[in-house]
Amino acid sequence: MRPDHRAAGLSDAEYGEIIRTLGREPEHAELMILGVMWSEHCSYKSTRRLLSSLPTSGEAVVQGPGENAGIVDIGEGWGIAFKVESHNHPSAVAPYQGAATGVGGIIRDVLAMGARPVALLDGLCLGGQSCPEAAALADGIVKGIAGYGNAVGVPTIGGKTLYDGCYNSNPLVNAMCLGLVPLDGIVSSRTARPGQLAVLIGSRTGRDGIAGAAFASSGLADDTRSSRPQVQIGDPFVEKLLVECCLEIHSKGLIVAMQDMGAAGITSSSSEIAAKSGTGIRINADLVPLREEMEPWEIALSESQERMLLIAEEEALEEIGSIADRWQLDWAVIGEVTDDGLFVMTKGGREVVSLPAEMVGGGCPSVQWPSRKPSGGVKGRGVPSGLLDPPETARCLSTILEDPNLAERSRIYRQYDYMVQTNTVVPPGNSVSIFRVRENRSFVAVTMEVDPWKCSLDPFAGAAETFLKALRPLWVSGAKHLGMTNCLNFPSPEDPENHWILERSVSGLAAVARDLACPVVSGNVSLYNESPSGKILPSPLVAVVGLQDCNSPPLRDSATLEAGSVFLVGDTQGTLGGGAFSRIITPGAEHNPGDYVPLKEKDFMERALKTVRKEAAAAGRAIAGGGLMTSLAKMCIKADIGIGLDSAVLDSDPECLFGEWGPRAVYLVPERSTELFLSCWEGFPVRRIGEITPGGLTLDGHEMLPEETRAEKAGRK
Repeated sequence: MRPDHRAAGLSDAEYGEIIRTLGREPEHAELMILGVMWSEHCSYKSTRRLLSSLPTSGEAVVQGPGENAGIVDIGEGWGIAFKVESHNHPSAVAPYQGAATGVGGIIRDVLAMGARPVALLDGLCLGGQSCPEAAALADGIVKGIAGYGNAVGVPTIGGKTLYDGCYNSNPLVNAMCLGLVPLDGIVSSRTARPGQLAVLIGSRTGRDGIAGAAFASSGLADDTRSSRPQVQIGDPFVEKLLVECCLEIHSKGLIVAMQDMGAAGITSSSSEIAAKSGTGIRINADLVPLREEMEPWEIALSESQERMLLIAEEEALEEIGSIADRWQLDWAVIGEVTDDGLFVMTKGGREVVSLPAEMVGGGCPSVQWPSRKPSGGVKGRGVPSGLLDPPETARCLSTILEDPNLAERSRIYRQYDYMVQTNTVVPPGNSVSIFRVRENRSFVAVTMEVDPWKCSLDPFAGAAETFLKALRPLWVSGAKHLGMTNCLNFPSPEDPENHWILERSVSGLAAVARDLACPVVSGNVSLYNESPSGKILPSPLVAVVGLQDCNSPPLRDSATLEAGSVFLVGDTQGTLGGGAFSRIITPGAEHNPGDYVPLKEKDFMERALKTVRKEAAAAGRAIAGGGLMTSLAKMCIKADIGIGLDSAVLDSDPECLFGEWGPRAVYLVPERSTELFLSCWEGFPVRRIGEITPGGLTLDGHEMLPEETRAEKAGRK
């Protein structure tokens, strides 16, 4: 009987390619394996060409894309390994476990580099808060992240959360992990040699998560309950044991290569090691510790959590086993690296799979989908906005601050343990998250951004601005960027308009990475984020890692001052397109996106970093969502200070007061530092727009932020 390749997720063309390569029809287990390994989730077949356009090398880059995580050099022989991964489909089906296992999986990716996980961030795109289904999903997702992250002992130090109706049935859960690794102790997945042994350490293998990768490579069904068996079940306490066990084994010099068992389980981890190393590998399914009786293809594709595959020399086995036993983890030698280039699995002494390792671990042909610019174009008409008097400005500000996308996130991050390991310097709730690296006395800063509204307005400009929104707060805090990771969250690439938007978004990211020398060191692609109820907006998520100047304390985004001046740096006018004002106050109007001007961004970066080096300001905040007035309101609320603004030096139009886009920031400057601050920004647009006052945010004496509102937003009411 001919195998059903379409049921396995393979196209006719792909199946034909398999037969041509093998010279025969695949066996059932082989077909199931190739169906998963050639899925979008595992192969990146729709985006491989696009991803090749992203700059990946740089002064600080030690390891770029191609490994389990990227690594940047932070000095004195130490590096930071980091990556972001999606767990979108599982979180839509089983929100607690979907989000929890997303955290577990990204921790193991970083662990596979030989790095100790030291920080987590999460990017969440959730449905509208008035939708009961979306609210239930959001609650489960946040609890899943908290439940796993808190128990595993890695602090969740920041992230990004937004709300939109397009995510009601399609929530996005992007988990990021950072790990600390000595540069002379990096582990690779491409260093296996024939004769070495494959060792599985961790949980026993069961049926949970089988074909989860294939599930993540198509849209969601109407009834998501049928997909729940494809969601993995996590145990953070086993994960913690696994982390410590693997790090101890690594510290003894016993690991030749290492790979996380994530999507496609044993198959992906073993075949990728073989394909990258230019070897073969032979797995004996009879040796895999099981929770239940399973078919060979189920053993091969199970995505049971908390498992790692180590490649080691035979003489290291006794010590590896002793360490695993001490950590109370199951372990077994399940195979051997070979020199024939084949991925082979046996069961009961019989070969049930025999495929070229390269074919399994990286041989899926690329797909070039048709691309078409959306009809009617993407840019808006640029509707004039008119002037706002102080009372109208106050009403607009109050309405914007009530939007859940501009609200503070303490209800979420208070569920996370962000102080475990005691290295968090700037916790969640700030523009930048910062943690200390005791080993070299440095401070690492991290930001995360996603902006679907700007990307849907203009995918090139929107993706570029998303990237820049992650960079600017780093610079204002005093951190120089080292590299970025991203997650490309999009609907089906098979729709020509969707594919065009995806192409333009990647081009926008590539432009900023190239122009500002911020290389892409790792990343993830998540497509087919859609369901019968609709598709998501284009949602590329960007996270940037930077290194703080050790000679100067990081500049916070607000500070308590009794007196001083408020300065606006950058253009007086922002742009309304895709921003909070356009979305909330004038939802029917269309506005153009902002322009990306690389030289202006570089100039802003250099001056922002100089401001921190010279300690010329008490606080600074890059202007982003909600524009100037919202940024000032947040500074007032956070530090319980007052700011008095002067309309004589401020334009009264929405573009000035609520515009976004472009390199703009507000600084609080003590009087003694005014001259020094102005010298840092000489030659760049800068103006004094107000002063520190006893309380409230006022414009020409009109109250913009009543005490009741300040108290409520600050959590004092």
